[in-house]
Amino acid sequence: MRGLARGLGWFSLALGAVEWVAPGRVSDALGLRGRHRLVRSFGLREIATGAALLTARDPRPFLWARVAGDALDLGLLASGLGRRNPRRGAALAATLAVVGVAALDLVAARQPRRNRARRRWVREYARRSGMPRPANDMRGAAAGFEVPRDFRIPDPLRPWS
Repeated sequence: MRGLARGLGWFSLALGAVEWVAPGRVSDALGLRGRHRLVRSFGLREIATGAALLTARDPRPFLWARVAGDALDLGLLASGLGRRNPRRGAALAATLAVVGVAALDLVAARQPRRNRARRRWVREYARRSGMPRPANDMRGAAAGFEVPRDFRIPDPLRPWS
């Protein structure tokens, strides 16, 4: 999943850069005149999602963000599939491309998270009691213990007896 997520992250950055830098050319090529601001905002979304995919430890939330973005892209492209659009063929090709990428996004987002916890050496404490000597030898060992002076409660703070 990590490799596919990284590839989708780089794809998002590239697509977002094109949509951000040349929103007029993108929207005019698809017959979506007057949608320059929307295409530019979609480019910003793609850049943010791509950067998040490339830097996140767990890319799944950002893969789901890509799936949601694909739904927005399909909604915009659907408006360009009308009979009045002279660039209807380009809009149809772009729609099919987005459907293909959306399928990849969905496959990547639905993959279960693999817990690749590093195997560490585990200490064995089954036969240890935590005492330096057997329990019978330790009984009464603290009978003559006196609390050090600096650990004692000062006389003004002692409770009344």
